[in-house]
Amino acid sequence: MTTTALPRQATPPDEQPRPAENRRHRNRRRALTLLIIVLLIGVPAGYLVISANQSRDSGKDKEKKYSATGLTAGWPSKVQRRLYQVPVPHPSNQVAYYETNNWKTSRLYVQFQTTQAGLDAFLAELGADRGQLKRDDIVIGARDRNVTGWDFGGPGARPGPYWGFVHRQKNPQPTQDVVVNTSNPKYPMIYVVSRAVP
Repeated sequence: MTTTALPRQATPPDEQPRPAENRRHRNRRRALTLLIIVLLIGVPAGYLVISANQSRDSGKDKEKKYSATGLTAGWPSKVQRRLYQVPVPHPSNQVAYYETNNWKTSRLYVQFQTTQAGLDAFLAELGADRGQLKRDDIVIGARDRNVTGWDFGGPGARPGPYWGFVHRQKNPQPTQDVVVNTSNPKYPMIYVVSRAVP
């Protein structure tokens, strides 16, 4: 079987034939093509490496945060504050928290110092007022004090007076144990343990 070669198609009369590409132009075109390929592959690959490193570092930070015992300086997240119903008023300082979870009970421990108006706002958000605070009523138990290192009256502890009350709610709503230290009359220190039963 023989194959016949097709005749070469002529250039249309309105098109000029392309001049032969010179070496300089060819090298420039190849360099540009190579640069585009490097950018298309290299930039996304670089982002992937950076993202992977950030993700790994974030995981390490979370691991440190959750494997720590005792309080972590800073504000609990909005989700934690909403879930455990612990409103931290503005302004507040010396804010620290710690969360524990198990199959039986989840707890959020929070401490903060605020103003007298901040204390009233905190109590009002819980649906309580100062009349419910009882002097020298340390409602936060020894187990919870050991977890946080809070000391209400031992050697080295902040002087009182201390006031406390328990804000009980039906499950699944959390119950809050609250202790208020009023040794600084302008800026009371508040300690809260909020327990939620899943």
